[in-house]
Amino acid sequence: MHRRHWIQLSIALLITICFQCVAQQQYPTKTVRFIIPFPPGGPTDIMGRIAADILTKSTGVQFVPDNRGGAGGNIGADLCAKAPADGYTICMITAAQGVSPAIYKKMSYDPVKDLAPVTLMATLPSLLTVHPQLPAKSLKEIISLAKSRPGALSYASTGNGSSPHMLMEMLKFMTHVNVVHVPYKGQSAAVLDQISGQIQLAFNTAMGVLPQVEAGRLRPIAISTLQRFPPLPDLPTISEAGVKDFDGGSWQGIGAPTGTSPEILRRLNTLLLTELKTPAMRDYLVKRGAMVMATTPEEFTVFLKKEISKWINVAKAGNISLD
Repeated sequence: MHRRHWIQLSIALLITICFQCVAQQQYPTKTVRFIIPFPPGGPTDIMGRIAADILTKSTGVQFVPDNRGGAGGNIGADLCAKAPADGYTICMITAAQGVSPAIYKKMSYDPVKDLAPVTLMATLPSLLTVHPQLPAKSLKEIISLAKSRPGALSYASTGNGSSPHMLMEMLKFMTHVNVVHVPYKGQSAAVLDQISGQIQLAFNTAMGVLPQVEAGRLRPIAISTLQRFPPLPDLPTISEAGVKDFDGGSWQGIGAPTGTSPEILRRLNTLLLTELKTPAMRDYLVKRGAMVMATTPEEFTVFLKKEISKWINVAKAGNISLD
């Protein structure tokens, strides 16, 4: 009887594994909604459409981008968190989900508890840029100029709580300078005003301003991450330029509603990482300002928790909060 019972259990286990394998191989069998929580044209939209294209080509099923911007990326993320956890709604998870818990008094979803991670696709280093006529050509000179003229310099962001806003607030906190925040509704308007000279400083994703830097319309000062940026190898990091351990920037990942089958999450992860890790895709993204990460779901969770903790400290130091 003992041997027969063991055989029965083994058969049952094999059947379960086979069903899971079949389900994983068959998914998806219909169109998948891919929520992008920002308007068309920005870094999240660009990365989201790259991911949607990878998944569409690798499965033969359409992953359809659905731009749902608003509230700093939280409208789209909330829609994703509350969608059926059946694998047929996925979404971009971005730096906004790392910042939001630090600055919003109330949130309708929890980025850690309500979104299941698939992978952190890439980090998007930000360039600290200035108008070419600003009489400061290094980070030390900018800090010195700002301290000599408190409140006279202004910086642009893509909105309250955005990555450019929080990066500059972190720089202000670490260097004790006073520069004035001017929020914009999008990166294009902010960059145009900096090019025209109305705004002196800004952090923007390299993906968004690299063409302006290469054309000489903006002067790059430093890169926001601890690692240098390959397309601009001579540009120092902010940490190297004198503000030790400064590390921040935007990032782009993919998630699904919590409760989505682990098999589906693993299949999505495998499909994405297979393409993201190819030299061709790495080179393609680097040239556009993105550094491939291609993490496991578990690594993405650890990363997100660290981001939230970091920005909570910055928000407290800068007294930043939104209703």
